[in-house]
Amino acid sequence: MSVHEAVRDYYGRVLAGSKDLRTDACCTPGEVPRALRAALADIHPEVQGRYYGCGLVAPQALQGLRVLDLGCGSGRDVYLLSRMVGEDGEVVGVDMTPEQLEVARRHQAWHAERFGHRRSNVRFLEGYIEALDALDLEPGSFDVIVSNCVINLSPRKEAVLRQAHALLRPGGEMYFSDVYADRRVPAALKEDPVLYGECLAGALYWNDFERLARDCGFGDPRLVEDRPLSVSDPELRARVGNIRFHSATCRLFRIDGLEPACEDYGQAVIYRGSIADHPDLFVLDKHHRIETGRVFPVCGNTWRMLRESRFREHFRFLGDGGTHFGPFPGCGGGLPFAPAEQEGGDGGGSACC
Repeated sequence: MSVHEAVRDYYGRVLAGSKDLRTDACCTPGEVPRALRAALADIHPEVQGRYYGCGLVAPQALQGLRVLDLGCGSGRDVYLLSRMVGEDGEVVGVDMTPEQLEVARRHQAWHAERFGHRRSNVRFLEGYIEALDALDLEPGSFDVIVSNCVINLSPRKEAVLRQAHALLRPGGEMYFSDVYADRRVPAALKEDPVLYGECLAGALYWNDFERLARDCGFGDPRLVEDRPLSVSDPELRARVGNIRFHSATCRLFRIDGLEPACEDYGQAVIYRGSIADHPDLFVLDKHHRIETGRVFPVCGNTWRMLRESRFREHFRFLGDGGTHFGPFPGCGGGLPFAPAEQEGGDGGGSACC
């Protein structure tokens, strides 16, 4: 059985709902931001019951945008984003599991009526996230691409990232949650259908993910948040041994020429507080929590991420970048994840990365 067949079988037939999962990898614990609670409350219970994500893939400032969800499953995130982009936006979901898509499509009219839309602003396509070029998707036509605990399931992760890059507009963003390992997962574990279906065996080692993202055109990957995963099932815990897994939400920008390290050009930004539901604070990533009205020093890459993306109108930009002052203070190496005892930490500080 191929990886695709095994995954399709696990999510189409083995799992009847999220309650059947054997680890906490494919679930989203913790407090949901107030702005998202109302939208989630308006999603059909059957769609909610077949949700297998590991994070919240709802970035800021989506009104009127065109969004693509890779591995959309039964459509929970598609419908969440449908409400966020509004009637003038569009959300396209891609999945390879017919049983999941049947659930998603069944409730299109229900959600349009629930959200007050004159027509549905979503559509669902059956296909592989490694073969997006085989679908009716125009290159450079999406503002944002999301994915929720799915890329780890792909046997061709490089193809996923390269084709996602091609589908984004310049300045567009890939914002996604996935599972990562603190070391490379042995090849033998990747043959285990349960560990693969539970989003563990296909997890990338974080440093390999960063290199892959850069090779695919996404310079300077950013970690937004992370949490350690527990494998409470004794049988599965014995199989994974000392490997530790983390769920992490990342953002990648399609911006050419980002530097491989954080460099100091004496630049800063000031957040205007103008993004809906974020009047006091803008969170770019784990180390950039930018308070409204405060001068916030940033490296050259961060300055460009904000200046050349949909966030531009929400910031004032200080400095012309004409003078290089060396490495940006506070940048370091190593894995970026918080240890288990620090779960929920935000990294603090105003340093870049």
